[in-house]
Amino acid sequence: MRGYFGIGIEGASKPMNVGALFRTAHAFGASFVFTIAAHWKVRENQSDTSKALGHLPYYEWETAGDINLPKDCKVVAVELLNEATDLPSFAHPPKACYVLGRERGAVSQEVIDRADFVIRIPTKFCINVGLAGAIIMYDRLTSLGRFAPRPLMTGQEPEPLPDPQFGSHVPPSAKD
Repeated sequence: MRGYFGIGIEGASKPMNVGALFRTAHAFGASFVFTIAAHWKVRENQSDTSKALGHLPYYEWETAGDINLPKDCKVVAVELLNEATDLPSFAHPPKACYVLGRERGAVSQEVIDRADFVIRIPTKFCINVGLAGAIIMYDRLTSLGRFAPRPLMTGQEPEPLPDPQFGSHVPPSAKD
């Protein structure tokens, strides 16, 4: 798959959630992981049984203003806001940094202001940050065309793979 992504959490305080998110990021092939304004200790990270921090770059930023990313890397805030784009309708950028909110809280307005995109998992209420991260990463993996699309019905031919230039959604003008 072309491109890369990083994923992290703002304001984390529960090491088990951070560890689960980082372990899942490692499993899904993240290029880096991070925390923003986190209050946790790496040695308390017992849920990361893959030892992700031994395999992935880890960044600690004090504020959203401190985020330092490569050129063209888009910041994607994940928040349960009415005005956010629902995940199933979102075309993931090839170079992305996903920011999730802390437990029992939300991403800060500073992250929202810094974000190029704000997306939401269309649930009735907030879910565990590790689970939310897994859903985001799974959607990224499947929507960027690594796998053949599912047929509409058993025995039916699947649609052709999306154009890698446009990601998961080919603009109507590009189809002709």
